[in-house]
Formats: sequence, C-alpha cells, structure tokens
Amino acid sequence: MEFEIWWLLGIPLFFALGWIAARVDIRQLLSESRSLPRGYFKGLNFLLNDQPDKAIDAFIEIVKLDPETVELHFALGNLFRRRGETERAIRVHQNLLSRPDMALELQTQAMFELGQDYLKAGLLDRAEETFNQLIAGPYSAQARRALLEIYQREKEWARAIEAAHALQESGAGGRQKEIAQFYCEIAQDELVHTHPDAAVVMLEKALAEDRNNVRATILMGDVHLANGDTEKALLTWRRVEQQSVPHVALVAQRLMDAYRKQERPQEGLNLLKGYLAEAPSIDLLEVVFKATLELDTVEAANQLVSDELRRTPTLLGLDKLLDARMMAAPPEVRPELSLVKNLVQSYAQRLARYQCSHCGFKARQFYWQCPGCSRWETYPPRRTEELNVMN
Repeated sequence: MEFEIWWLLGIPLFFALGWIAARVDIRQLLSESRSLPRGYFKGLNFLLNDQPDKAIDAFIEIVKLDPETVELHFALGNLFRRRGETERAIRVHQNLLSRPDMALELQTQAMFELGQDYLKAGLLDRAEETFNQLIAGPYSAQARRALLEIYQREKEWARAIEAAHALQESGAGGRQKEIAQFYCEIAQDELVHTHPDAAVVMLEKALAEDRNNVRATILMGDVHLANGDTEKALLTWRRVEQQSVPHVALVAQRLMDAYRKQERPQEGLNLLKGYLAEAPSIDLLEVVFKATLELDTVEAANQLVSDELRRTPTLLGLDKLLDARMMAAPPEVRPELSLVKNLVQSYAQRLARYQCSHCGFKARQFYWQCPGCSRWETYPPRRTEELNVMN
C-alpha cells in the first residue's frame, strides 16, 4: 500500500518536469526562428504567392549578408533557371562547386543542378559532359534520363538506344517504344541515302523491341516498294490492321496506289471500304471518296459521304459531302453550293489538326514524336474534330 501512495505522489513531479522541458524547447525554437533573416521569410512569402522575381531579390540580399547559406544558393540557382536566366544560374552553381569546404553530397547536387542549367541553356556538349560524371552516383537515373534527352535533341539515335537500354537495365522502367522509334529514325535515314538493306536490319530490330510499332511496318512496306516488290509492300502494309486499325488511315493512300500499280484498284477500294466501316476516319474517307469517284459513280461517292456523315457528323465530313453534291448538281445551283462549301471549308480547316494527347500541341500533319513535348507516339491517328465527336 505504501508503494502505491509514493507512486501517486510522483505523478505531479513528472508532469512538472515535462512542462519545463516543453518550455525549453519552445524557447529554443523561438530563438532559432528569430536568428533567421527577415528576408528569408519575405522570399518564402513571395514564392508562395507566385512572385519569383521578388523572391529572387529577397534571397540575393540574404546571400550577400551570409554567403555561407548553401541551401539558399541552391534555391536561388533554381529560381534563375526557372526564369530563363541560365547564365546567372550557371554562375551560382559553379560558385558552389568551387567551394573547398563543400560536402561530397552537396557537390554532387551542385553538379547535377549545373548540368540542368547547361541543358536549359542549350549547351548540350557541356551538359553531356556533366551528366556523364554523375552516372555512377546517387543521381544516376536522373543523369541517364538527361543524357537520353540530349541524344534525342542531337539526333544521335545510336547513342540514344544505348542510353535507353542502360535506363532499362537500371530499373528505371521500360523504354521499348522509344527504342523502336530510334531504330525507325535510323532506318529512315538509311532509306533517304538509298541503303534499303541497312534499313531492313534497323526495322527488324525495331519490331523486335515493339512488335506493335506501326511506323516500322509502314517503313518496311516502303523498303519493299523501293526494291520494286509491290506485292510484298501490300502484304506488309496490310499488317497495320493487326497492329492498330485506326492507324490504317496513315497507310490508306499507299495501299490504294499499290493496288492501282498491280491493276487491282477495285480490290483496293473494297479493302479500304471495309477499314472505313470498322474505324471511321476523315483521312481514310478522303482516299475512299476519291477512289469511288474514279472507279464508280458520283452518286456512289455521294452516298458514301452521306452515310459517313450520319455516322460521324463533322464539318470535315460535310465539306466532302458538298464536294460530292457540287459534282452532281445542275450548273445553276453550283455557285450557291460553292459559297456554302467555301464557308464550311474555312471552319473545317481549323479543325483538321492532329493533337498530342500529352501536351495538347496541334499540328496539320501527323508526327511520331510531338514537336511540343518531344514524347513519342502521343498523336492519335484521328483529327481533333473526330475525337471530340467520338468522345
């Protein structure tokens, strides 16, 4: 019983000791916060309010008063880079690297930031040299990604393939689609320089990386056509349907031209009509419409466009319908139809764009690599108006 009484008497003592310790911690925290320069809080406030220019001015004042503040140097350098003042960012990070008292971890961080500055400034040779020094350290994955970006900008596709493979092996995620596109870039260069055999080797490697790579299949058909083997080109292009039916629109004109060359145009038209029924597309409709006018009647072309317009109501489709109607219309009606067509066409042309699904960049022509964000295979093979109607 005596033990329980003494234990109860000790509780207030423990409470008092905890209260004293808490007061000491609060006083220490307040003294540390008071020791921070006022400019630090001003700069932080400007950053939170999206005022980077004023934040930079505040941090510069602090750095002048206390040049040893490494963290503020990093913050200042990053702000300069975000604002596009790459020369000032480079100077800040170079100054950090020149300090003999810097810990190894901070030196590595400063080198990585300097590489980012060079990359932003377009000094690709210096950026490459800097990131190569970071491959074996804690910034290995980030450095390899930066090197991959550099090689793509410089169109050094063989080195880009090596860098992408190294990234895959380091566990940074799969890069098969990109690697396949790099092989396609090399193959396209070989085709331009009339080296079809070398192009075939590269395209086979591309399909080994990504068997659903439509671009490699299209280019392989181009190689067969360049070699004079139209039948083999036809069989190759028809494989696009197995990879991605919507992408058939990209190869439709090639298919129709090859069937004409083989003196089997009606077979080609029937094939494309089947594709059009399965995957509606303005680009595919354009090819089928022209082939129908050539091989069938104006009435058949008119009916084709009418059916497609009912299925997918777009201004681009209406423009084609007016084309067909003008051909069959009496001469006295054509001026009015021409006026309506010109009006529709002016609006339709604004909608006849491909749009990157990642950054939203719009372009008149189809790209395998987006000119806006540099990502691969982000363009759907349909025009923006079609996508809006389908969604």
